Parts: sequence; structure tokens; C-alpha cells
Amino acid sequence: MRLAETVTFGGSGLDRAAELRGAPEALAALGGHAVVFWRGKPMVHDGAVVRVPLAHPLVQQAAPERIFMGREDAGALWAVDLSEWEPPQIDEAVHDTFLDPSQQVHPQAPKGAVFAELRAVMTQLSPRDAEVAAAARAVMNWHGAHGFCAKCGRPTVMTMAGWQRDCAACDTHHFPRTDPVVIMLITNGNDVLVGRSPAWPEGMYSLLAGFVEPGETLEAAVRREVFEEAGVKVGAVSYLASQPWPFPASLMFGCQGEATSREITIDPVEIEDAVWVSRERMAQIFAGEDPQINPARKGAIAHFLLWNWLADRLD
Repeated sequence: MRLAETVTFGGSGLDRAAELRGAPEALAALGGHAVVFWRGKPMVHDGAVVRVPLAHPLVQQAAPERIFMGREDAGALWAVDLSEWEPPQIDEAVHDTFLDPSQQVHPQAPKGAVFAELRAVMTQLSPRDAEVAAAARAVMNWHGAHGFCAKCGRPTVMTMAGWQRDCAACDTHHFPRTDPVVIMLITNGNDVLVGRSPAWPEGMYSLLAGFVEPGETLEAAVRREVFEEAGVKVGAVSYLASQPWPFPASLMFGCQGEATSREITIDPVEIEDAVWVSRERMAQIFAGEDPQINPARKGAIAHFLLWNWLADRLD
């Protein structure tokens, strides 16, 4: 798919300079700036991820471990975690929900800068800022869940400028994990198959998706997941595009599949509903003119695939 990398988080050509991760002296010579996160939320202002000098008070107050994100014109770019900071008030009813609308303001943040949920601002960001924010959030999530060695259970430490954890007890090296997920544009003639999870906002429908199992191809995963969730059989499958999805750390493989059956039998444990939607009705859904169905969230690869299906741009 020629438009594949225009998807949100699709990449901006960031020079990750991986060869410098094990060279602390070379990294120190680059100088640079940092992007600051609070509990998974990047600090943003006016549709951009804020960069602050390494000497900024927020960087000094953050956890001492920094993640090297890459090299920009202004030098090295780091990500730091300020999650130990306690805002004066946190609305627990919305904090860390599917789409947390709350924003937090640190008293020493640059004027106008706030910590905002990445899903809420992802479509406002430039490709570079989106790539940096997605990568930083995913790696931070991984560090937060892998403080102990999976082999011997002893504590691990961050190494390689944030891209590795090492266990001194058994000398095992651990690397950031990415979970492969297939998300499927399943069509039958003029119709596309969509479904919804009970946890989603009312009326929201999207493409079916599921994790790839060990020893399974993407094509086999598409067929298995669609049949498990909706009871629909799928024949030919092709790859379209991918999207890093740092919630917490997935790589979405967008695929197209041709359904060979139409009868829907949902698995209520997996999804709440699934329906066939015609191309004409999907156009109305995207225009906000359907009284029952809302489109997949803008910025997600499901929205991207459906939009390009409507525009006949899947080649």
C-alpha cells in the first residue's frame, strides 16, 4: 500500500542512532533536549510535543534513567519520566481511562504546556512528534512492567541508553517487547465487516482485531480471529500497512481479507456486536450522518484503512 506510512505513528525518518546506545561518552557530547512524560502522557503545547533543555527543572526532577530516542538537528533527544510527581488534584474517574480528557499542569512547565493523553492529541502531532511520543511511551511501559528478570526473578537495571535491561544475577539481557496484532479489513462484495467491544464509547464500531499467536502467520491469524469473533470464514488475505500502537506496546498489522461466508455468529466474550456495512452507509458513517454507528477513532489504523477503502486507495 503506497500510503502505508502516512498512518498516525507511521514514522518520520527519525535518526534513532542505535549505534550510540552503548557509547555514553559520545551521547554526552551531543547535548540535546528531552521530552517529558507523566504516567504515559507526553507534555504538549499547541499541537506539539514540548522539548526542554536537559538542565530544565522538570528533567532534574524526573527519574534518573533517561531513554535515548535519537538524534535531531539540535542534538540528542531523550525521554524522561516524571510519574513520581503528584498533581494537586487527580480525577480518578477519568484518569487512565480509554480516552482520559484530563490534563495536568506542572508548576515549572513551560507556559501553556500540559500533560495530555496521547490518544487525545495524536492526530494533532507532526509525524516526528507522533513517532517520538509513541516510541517513548511504549518503551516506558515496558520498563515499568519488566523490573525483574523473567529467567531468575532478580531485579534488572536499565542499560543501552534505555533500550535494554540487564540482570546481574544471571547475566540475561532483556529487550523491549512488541506484541503483534492483526487488524482486518474484511470485505464481501460491496460490504465491510465491523464490530464493537462493550468497553468502547456508545455507537463506536471498528475493524476486528486480535493478537498473533506463536507459530502463526499473519494470514492464519486473520482467518482465525475473524472466525472466532464473528463466525465468518475468510479466504485470500493480503497485507496493507502497519502502525505502532503504544497502548501499551503493540504493532498493528493491517490486512485485507475476502470473506467466503456472510452469516455472523459473534463470540460474546470477545465482542458485543458485528455487522456488515455497505460502502454507501460507511460513507454516511464517516460523514457523521448515521444515527446508530460512529466511525473508528481518527488516528487509529482502522480509521485509516476504512477511509482508504472508501477512496479506493488500498493499492
